[in-house]
Amino acid sequence: MSKSILKDKSYAFAILIVKLSQFLVSEKKEYVLSKQLLRSGTAIGVLIREAEFAQSKNDFIHKMSISLKEANESMYWIDQLKDTGYINKKQHETSLLKNKELVAMLVSSIKTSKSSISK
Repeated sequence: MSKSILKDKSYAFAILIVKLSQFLVSEKKEYVLSKQLLRSGTAIGVLIREAEFAQSKNDFIHKMSISLKEANESMYWIDQLKDTGYINKKQHETSLLKNKELVAMLVSSIKTSKSSISK
């Protein structure tokens, strides 16, 4: 799996999250959950970018693992926003689908990197 695909998808997800956060603040007057989602949702791509210049394979795995944690946290906030009525079903499904795609790619990348260390 190409790292550029992961970089591109994480960047596109960050844009989606920024726009969703802007919507939540301007239309729903929601400031707390949206800020949490904004932080975790944009951190995913930042950490992937940092991993690109990791000092070692272990450093790469560490940064990608933190990115995976941020993606998992983002899913929590997306679900909470839906369950509290701040976002509708379509917004929820779109955000969650793109988030789950990133999670799958991150898990795959981490597993591949770990297996190359143990060889």
